[in-house]
Amino acid sequence: VCSLNKLTEKLFQMCTLISSSVSTQAKMPTCNFVPEKYKSYPYERMQKIREQNISPSLRMYYKKPLLLHQGHMQWLFDYEGQRYLDLFAGIVTVSVGHCHPKVTVAAQKQLGRLWHTANIYMHPSIHEYAEKLTSLLPDPLKVVYLTNSGSEANDLAMFMARLYTRNFDIISFRGAYHGGSPYTLGLTSVGLYKHSVANGFGCSTTMLPDVFRGPWGGSHCRDSPVQTVRKCSCSEGVCHANDQYIEQFKDTLNTSVPKTIAGFIAEPIQGVNGAVQYPRRFLKEAYQLVRERGGVCISDEVQTGFGRTGSHFWGFETHGVVPDIVTLAKGIGNGFPMAAVVTTKDIASSLAQNLHFNTFGGSPLACVVGAAVLDAIEEDGLQKNSEDVGTYMLLELAKLRDEFEVVGDVRGKGLMIGVEMVTDKDSRHPLPAEEISQIWEDCKDMGVLIGRGGLYSQTFRIKPPMCINKKDVDFAVEVFHTALQRHMERAAAK
Repeated sequence: VCSLNKLTEKLFQMCTLISSSVSTQAKMPTCNFVPEKYKSYPYERMQKIREQNISPSLRMYYKKPLLLHQGHMQWLFDYEGQRYLDLFAGIVTVSVGHCHPKVTVAAQKQLGRLWHTANIYMHPSIHEYAEKLTSLLPDPLKVVYLTNSGSEANDLAMFMARLYTRNFDIISFRGAYHGGSPYTLGLTSVGLYKHSVANGFGCSTTMLPDVFRGPWGGSHCRDSPVQTVRKCSCSEGVCHANDQYIEQFKDTLNTSVPKTIAGFIAEPIQGVNGAVQYPRRFLKEAYQLVRERGGVCISDEVQTGFGRTGSHFWGFETHGVVPDIVTLAKGIGNGFPMAAVVTTKDIASSLAQNLHFNTFGGSPLACVVGAAVLDAIEEDGLQKNSEDVGTYMLLELAKLRDEFEVVGDVRGKGLMIGVEMVTDKDSRHPLPAEEISQIWEDCKDMGVLIGRGGLYSQTFRIKPPMCINKKDVDFAVEVFHTALQRHMERAAAK
């Protein structure tokens, strides 16, 4: 009885300590920016308009959706003046910071000069921007077609691949997201985005070489400061997981498509699926196999481009490959609706056999914004910042993985990060959605906004504006730590 009483007392002390630490709020870094006073409709009226006048397919985050009012660099402010650290950047779109001064001034000047002409006339900004953008890509990727969204860019890339090769079939990874248009839905392989209408004719999926959740993976597979907790006996320069996944890719080529194909599209790091990384050599070997079948290789840089991975400006460079077509969007305009397809002169010429037109793509305003974004990335050192701050954040999050059993994997490169939640590290079963949602809500309530992804919405997506700093990371990690502690308390109380 005495031993039992001592054990009970010890457990009570532990619970008290945990409760005390959880109730302590992390201190948000200072911000000198003062938002304007909110003057629009009350929250309740906004909710009513949302229900009556906005498509229900446009779903919102959180039990009580945020009503955001203003943004400044890595910070967002709601209608009540509450400040949030934005670690999702408008779904990986705000690259250089909300309302970045350089981009804002450039847009304001152009608004007073010329908004729109369409491509039937020349204007300076499209030529200046095309030269600036293509100078950042390797030969022979020197011809650009400007569009308005990532879905539109990938749609056009598919069309170009089929026109140029005179083949039809295109391969993508399971778990890929390449857009929501009827054409690109065939490439997108996430069930939540699939509608019960015919799509995907001529599109085949292949096994995702996911070294954490897939059947093969080890402790040296991916290009990241943090590796999986899975162990392997591979010697340096050898990756048995890569070899197995390449065999699966060959099997797709031999069973699911004709002898000649139009192409293969892949994100250098999967975005919507939760920052999934492949074995280092996979894309290089896959590209060779595709080209042997007459296909072109398409790199979807919608999320990985513009320095986000840190070590390189483009995600494909981290794999040591040069694609035939590159698609760009999101961070290209820091939130302004613009996108691009960059390819070779020969592939671009295939589209010129007949008329192909885009009313808004390459507008004077879009091109000025795009050029200002490129200037901001260079002048602010944001690619280097992504590498330094992203590596720091990955290593700090890895400490949480080592501390909490429910944190199954921390992965990524630069500021393209995923934290996958599991019931336990051995089974790797996804943590139930309601439990993940509560952690997510707790982070928001403490002032940190993060995204969700993965086939089961089991992965937290951390892809902030590239201007964040290490103090922001310390705050975010402390908030996440507190949210995980609260989760452990709830689990223990069941």
